[in-house]
Amino acid sequence: MAGTLNKVMLIGNLGKDPEVRNFDNGGKLVRFPMATTENYTDREGNRKENTEWHTVVVRSPRLGEVCERYLKKGDKVFIEGKIRSRQWTDDHNQTRYNIEIAADSMTMLGPNPMRSREEASETPRNAYRNVDEDQQYNADDSPQQEEDDDFPF
Repeated sequence: MAGTLNKVMLIGNLGKDPEVRNFDNGGKLVRFPMATTENYTDREGNRKENTEWHTVVVRSPRLGEVCERYLKKGDKVFIEGKIRSRQWTDDHNQTRYNIEIAADSMTMLGPNPMRSREEASETPRNAYRNVDEDQQYNADDSPQQEEDDDFPF
């Protein structure tokens, strides 16, 4: 195999509302914790649950705007991106490490993702789910929706 690959795909729930940092140059950084949970049965037959927490970082202004506007704690999302690690020395001269998921695209799963937060609070979450309502957002462009093919035959 020639080359390498750094690709992450996660489906999970937001642990809290996205935190947004706006910069003077118009840039935006959105960060939120995301939980993925694995359920399994151990050797004794007991059901176990293992939850992993991931820090998702969105640096694209367009994708960040969508995350800021439509995501909130508890929402289920599909994130595609890359693993990024950072190393630094803190005030006590200790080496610290941080691992983040740099999101390239995001798909909201569940109820209509284009509803505003006010509308979402009026309808119980997950009261219905329509696959046609799922939308994918990329760092470079607007919502990706499948188009109906209009073939003449």
